[in-house]
Amino acid sequence: MRVAGDREICMAAGVCVMTADAVFDQDDDGIVVLIAEQVPAGSESVARNAVRMCPSGALRIIAD
Repeated sequence: MRVAGDREICMAAGVCVMTADAVFDQDDDGIVVLIAEQVPAGSESVARNAVRMCPSGALRIIAD
């Protein structure tokens, strides 16, 4: 499973990091940064939750 983050849409809420810190981080301005485009094994569920809960809709799952 892969994910993408749109840094133009991101509103720096941090929900992604609080939900899936193995997948997402934030830069100094709070904007989403992908730790890895490929979601680590065992983190798929939390990554899906982060995408679903993103308040700005900046995250998406990329079909393999």
